[in-house]
Amino acid sequence: MTNLVNGMRNDAGDKMLLEVRDLKKHFPVAGGGLFSKPIGHVKAVDGVSFDLERGETLGLVGESGCGKSTLGKVLLRLQEATSGQVLFEGRDIMGLDAVQMRNLRREIQIIFQDPYASLDPRMTVAQIVAEPLAIHGVAKGAERAKRVKKLLDIVGLASYHGRRYPHEFSGGQRQRVGIARALALNPKLIVCDEPVSALDVSIQSQVINLLRELQQEFNLTYLFIAHDLAVVKHISKRVGVMYLGKMMEIAPSAQLYANPLHPYTEALISAIPIPDPTIQLNRIVLEGDVPSPVNPPSGCRFHTRCRYAAQLGGKCSIEEPPMKEVAPNHWVACHLRSVEKEA
Repeated sequence: MTNLVNGMRNDAGDKMLLEVRDLKKHFPVAGGGLFSKPIGHVKAVDGVSFDLERGETLGLVGESGCGKSTLGKVLLRLQEATSGQVLFEGRDIMGLDAVQMRNLRREIQIIFQDPYASLDPRMTVAQIVAEPLAIHGVAKGAERAKRVKKLLDIVGLASYHGRRYPHEFSGGQRQRVGIARALALNPKLIVCDEPVSALDVSIQSQVINLLRELQQEFNLTYLFIAHDLAVVKHISKRVGVMYLGKMMEIAPSAQLYANPLHPYTEALISAIPIPDPTIQLNRIVLEGDVPSPVNPPSGCRFHTRCRYAAQLGGKCSIEEPPMKEVAPNHWVACHLRSVEKEA
C-alpha cells in the first residue's frame, strides 16, 4: 500500500533507501554590528520531500542558487538541517549523535564538484584513497595497500598513479581519484554534487559512463546533482526540478523530458542545445531575475516569471501549490496542471 507524505511516495518495504520529508535549511542573515541579531534568513532549502530507491539514480536540476548542493550537504549532515526528516533505511539520521553519524558515513559518501579543490595537494593519491579506510579502521598495512590498488584499478587508474600528487593529473583523472575515495568504504548511497561540471565535454562522458558501470557492478544508489539537463537525462532514472529552495516537479526521466508539466521545467528543457542546425528550436525565455531567497515571492515561487500565472486570476501569487500526482509517478507543484487534471 502506498501512503502520501507531502505529495511524495512512502512505499513500505526494503526497496526504499532514502526518504526525505519536508527538509528545510535556512541560513541567518546578520544585521550590522558584531553582536547584532539576524534580520532574516536565506531559505536555501524550504520544504523538500522525495524518495530514493535502492539502485536508482535521482537527478536533481535547477538554476545556480536553487539549493541543490545545499540539499546534498544537508543529507550528509555536512550542514545541519533547520527542520525536517531524512530517513536512511528507515532510520532518522537527523537525531544521530556524532559517533552514530560517523559510523553511518560508511554507508553515505559524496563526490565533490571541484576535482581541483576536493583533493589534499599535500597527500599522494594512494594516501587520499586510503584515508577513509584509515579513519574507519578498515584494513591495515599490506591489505590496505591492496585495496587502494584495486580501487584505483576500478576507476581506470594504474597502481603507479598512487605515488603521484593531485597536481600531476588532469581534471578527469582527479575526479576518478575522488570517485575511488567515495567507493573505498563500499557505500550504499553516493551524493554526486555536480561531479562533471568542471570537466571538458569529452571527459564528462567518460566520468558519466564510469559512474553507470560502477552502479551496475556495486548496486550503488546516486543522488546526481547537476545543472546540465543533457547529462542528467543520460544517467538518471528519475529527475527532480528545484527552484528557489522548492521541488517543482519530479518524474521518470523519459516522461519528464518528453512531457514537462511545470512551466519552469518547460523553460529548462527548451534550452537544451540540439546538435542539428536544421532543427528550429522553440526556446522559452524567462523574464526577470530569480527572486531573493531571503524574501521569496508569496504563493508559487515561480509566479513572478511564469507565462501562465495570469490565467489563474492571481491564485498563483496567493496560494502555494501542493505537490500532486497528475500522471502515474509524475508529480508537479503547479495550480495550472492541477486545474487541468480536475477538468
